[in-house]
Amino acid sequence: MTAVWKKHPFRLLLYLEWVLLGIALLAVLSSWLLHRHHPFPLPKFRILFSFGAIVSLSILGIMGLRLPFGSRLVQGLYISLGFGLSWLTVVLAGRGMRVFPALLLIVVIRACLLFPWSGRIIVAVLSCAFFILLQLLTWLRISPLGIPLGRPLPRLPRHLPSEELHSWLIGLMLNSALLFGFVLAFVLLLVGAVVAEHQSREKLAAANRRLRSLALTIENQATLQERSRIAREIHDSVGHYLTAQSIQLENTELFISQDSDKATYHLQKARQLGKEALQNVRNAVARLRNNPLKARSLDSLLQQLIAEFKRNTNIELEAEVNLSTSLSAEMSLVLYRIIQEALTNISKHSQATLVCLKLKETEQIIQLTIDDNGRGFEPTANTTGFGLQSMRERTEALNGNFRLTSNPQQGCHIKVEIPLLGMVEG
Repeated sequence: MTAVWKKHPFRLLLYLEWVLLGIALLAVLSSWLLHRHHPFPLPKFRILFSFGAIVSLSILGIMGLRLPFGSRLVQGLYISLGFGLSWLTVVLAGRGMRVFPALLLIVVIRACLLFPWSGRIIVAVLSCAFFILLQLLTWLRISPLGIPLGRPLPRLPRHLPSEELHSWLIGLMLNSALLFGFVLAFVLLLVGAVVAEHQSREKLAAANRRLRSLALTIENQATLQERSRIAREIHDSVGHYLTAQSIQLENTELFISQDSDKATYHLQKARQLGKEALQNVRNAVARLRNNPLKARSLDSLLQQLIAEFKRNTNIELEAEVNLSTSLSAEMSLVLYRIIQEALTNISKHSQATLVCLKLKETEQIIQLTIDDNGRGFEPTANTTGFGLQSMRERTEALNGNFRLTSNPQQGCHIKVEIPLLGMVEG
């Protein structure tokens, strides 16, 4: 995986790095500023080394403007270079206990942005180990380039006995290491919280984008399905009436000069078919209204729907509605649409003479059953069943269960169960 170099994602943390770099820079310059008017000024090589330390600090600061993402190898080399520049600054300028902690914190902050928790802890442990190593080198008075890595001891501890001096130095080192470790832990937790919050916001934003895209897709799909349903309904009903009417008009034209009685009969049939086609169109438009339950109860609307069904189909319908709970508008609309679609399908295709409809509440569940004694069909062979799919989707949208069973010459049975919990009007 190749590395992708991106701008620093957190301006606040970048500003914090600059503050730490400023502290380190002041510590580097302080040695030169304090000895500028000293009777024994710094030698030229010390000035050159201080300049080199400033260059090293500048490179470390510029590195923070862009961070590598993607390749773990490049990220590891990036952090290693940060450690190397930190050591180079201390070796060239000295003042290790003033410069080094700030630089190590910068490296740890960048590691928190690049690595998961395991990598962050490893970098923090290395930083703490390097801090302790610097203390040991200072205690042993090791000067790699002839420049002391730390400050000399104050005069008072120098006059202590050797054992007491060692005990005092060890205690000082432990306290300094513990304090630096506490600061590292605080930085890890703080930066980790900032990164986690930023990642959560990015995930939430991505989820919102996916939801908007999904909502748009569903809306487009619903629009296409509704257009298909309307086209299918026009083809199956209005198209049928218009085809039959066209045949009757052709018969009228055929008999108009030979048999006026037959011509009149066919003309009346054509007129009746036109009226039925018009009524069918009106019914289809009525079903497309946004909310048929507006300002009306589910009971009253069902009574009207059942009365229209009996009047238009001459099919006997036995209805039993027993609801003790006031349903929400959403559930009422779903139940009404399912019953409406089921009765429409029965009137068109079933050739039934009896329909039994039961709507009741049982143990926090609204149960709807619709049975007919029609010719039935094979559900798996039904290729024009958008109405059935619509009923299923409406039911599942309310976490309900939709079941349909049917066989040729054995009628059709529909059972809908919708949980009442959370759907009651309050």
